[in-house]
Amino acid sequence: MNKKKKSTFQKVTMIVVWIMIISMVGSVILTALSSLNLLG
Repeated sequence: MNKKKKSTFQKVTMIVVWIMIISMVGSVILTALSSLNLLG
């Protein structure tokens, strides 16, 4: 039971980390696109 709970917690942590990474990359891409539009 403890191992299962730990693996589930690790899965949730990984999902949260991935969401943070994706949101960071997305914001960077949006900033780059907006700057390109301003330049264009």
